[in-house]
Amino acid sequence: MAEVATYSEHQQIGTEGNQQMTCRGMETRTEQFDSQALPFERSNDPQELMEMGYMQYGCAHYRRRCRIRAPCCNEIFDCRHCHNEIKNSICVDQKERHEIPRHEVNQVICSLCGTEQEVRQQCINCGVCFGKYFCEACKLFDDDISKKQYHCNGCGICRIGGRDNFFHCYKCGCCYSIILKNSHPCVEGAMHHDCPVCFEFLFDSTNDVTVMPCGHTIHHNCLKEMRDHFQFACPLCSKSVCDMSKVWEKFDREIAATPIPEPYQNKMVWILCNDCGKTSNVQYHIVAQKCLNCKSYNTRQT
Repeated sequence: MAEVATYSEHQQIGTEGNQQMTCRGMETRTEQFDSQALPFERSNDPQELMEMGYMQYGCAHYRRRCRIRAPCCNEIFDCRHCHNEIKNSICVDQKERHEIPRHEVNQVICSLCGTEQEVRQQCINCGVCFGKYFCEACKLFDDDISKKQYHCNGCGICRIGGRDNFFHCYKCGCCYSIILKNSHPCVEGAMHHDCPVCFEFLFDSTNDVTVMPCGHTIHHNCLKEMRDHFQFACPLCSKSVCDMSKVWEKFDREIAATPIPEPYQNKMVWILCNDCGKTSNVQYHIVAQKCLNCKSYNTRQT
């Protein structure tokens, strides 16, 4: 299946389908379907077929009226995420763990009549619609069209939020909110790397991703956890991840109230500012050194 990413005006990026799983009660739903086991009288009304079973089938990730046969292990799952969560579980032998090659899925099973068939939007047996949103390239079905899904050729996967609300940045290699089109900091391959905190690959992540002011990307929850632990610098480039001007004012007051010990009163040091990249020759202080260019205390001695 294709990844579906969400974005917001706060530069959030993410994908559908967060789900926590434990070993207890985990099963690979691989029962075989018999196309003759569930007699089904096909309707000739297209609207009735579109609505039949609507939002009644699926999993925690997608509402859909079909399941997939994984080409890697030949087992049946509700969706790609369900497969990956089960097959990458700590309960599975490490040598057997794997992810489904999502673009290679070519067989689906109708949830209403049980007929197995090649990927298509409507069942060849009962005619029911597998998903009101269907992407043939991504093998993606979803009945919940309130997500405003669309396929991004640049990303090669499906996104959510409405095509008109986003644009694809070919340098960053991902889609951003249209309000960032002329203002976002470009970082080549911004989404094509691991989260600098938890090391999950961001482009395929099912968790929300945030763009930091420096242009680097990180899981939204990982950034929040950093802030909760008073870490306010990008783990990749050390630039401040938020407006720190109020903090720098507190540093000014603390430095003014902290006399410099006599041995250090005339000591000068060279510093590099992590925020603006400028170097300065400043007087040493035991609390911190201030950048002469941007007035930031996010500096290091060189």
